[in-house]
Amino acid sequence: FLFSGHTVVLTLTYLFIKEYSPRHFWWYHLICWLLSAVGVTCILLAHEHYTVDVIIAYYITTRLFWWYHTMANEKSLKASAPSNFLSRCWWFPVFYFFEKNVQGTVPCSFSWPISWPPGCFKSSCKKYSRVQKTGEDSEKS
Repeated sequence: FLFSGHTVVLTLTYLFIKEYSPRHFWWYHLICWLLSAVGVTCILLAHEHYTVDVIIAYYITTRLFWWYHTMANEKSLKASAPSNFLSRCWWFPVFYFFEKNVQGTVPCSFSWPISWPPGCFKSSCKKYSRVQKTGEDSEKS
């Protein structure tokens, strides 16, 4: 098989939660990481996949996640230019289609779907995302 879709789902879930939830939810990030690690361990113990399947799935998933987010948050990597070697990839037109209308970092705005509890999630978005923090820092320079 050489690829574990179960590992991809567990890894992507953790990466999205870590990236797009507020930084001060460190306890939530820790719980999600532990659940993902236990899930991957259970996959291996249950002999659902070979170990190499799990390692390859983790490696490819994390690299693609970080690669895409780096490209999406760096203006120079969105342009099709001779100096941008990533623009030569076969999937660059698809990437450009999804990201062409995004002029900068996506604003940090989210809302609670119900009106209760009233004070929940009203913290500043300055600590929202590692990628946004990096983008804000580079815009200030």
